[in-house]
Amino acid sequence: MPLVPSSVVDTARPYVVGLSRIAIGLLFTCHGAASLFGVLGGAKGGGTVEALSWPGWYAAVIQLVGGALVTLGLGTRTAAVICSGSMAYAYFSVHQEHSLFPLQNGGEPSALFCWALLLVAATGPGALALDTLLPRRSTSAATEPATA
Repeated sequence: MPLVPSSVVDTARPYVVGLSRIAIGLLFTCHGAASLFGVLGGAKGGGTVEALSWPGWYAAVIQLVGGALVTLGLGTRTAAVICSGSMAYAYFSVHQEHSLFPLQNGGEPSALFCWALLLVAATGPGALALDTLLPRRSTSAATEPATA
């Protein structure tokens, strides 16, 4: 007999997914805020990234905006895919050239954010998301011809 009944697990699942999404998104947002505004310890070296510098500034904007969208649960899947891709890019373009393994090349945060955000994209926003408050467009209304 399982320790927790499946009905309890099924009831809790959307909330666990939602709370995980919020935690991942908030941590990702903090990275962007640190790099762009020098808060929370700032970017590496304690400062901020130079405006419009490639790829640091663009990565920080993706972290700030995408992380906020994931946190709020607004456009969650799209934002999470973009954020995950940016972390895959960061890992392969910055970290992997130093060593193959994330623990050795300093790429653990990039790898973990990449996979966590991909999981968010695959599972959806869960409970407590703003997306659930927005009205859904009907597919039949989108396929019907407009009448004048």
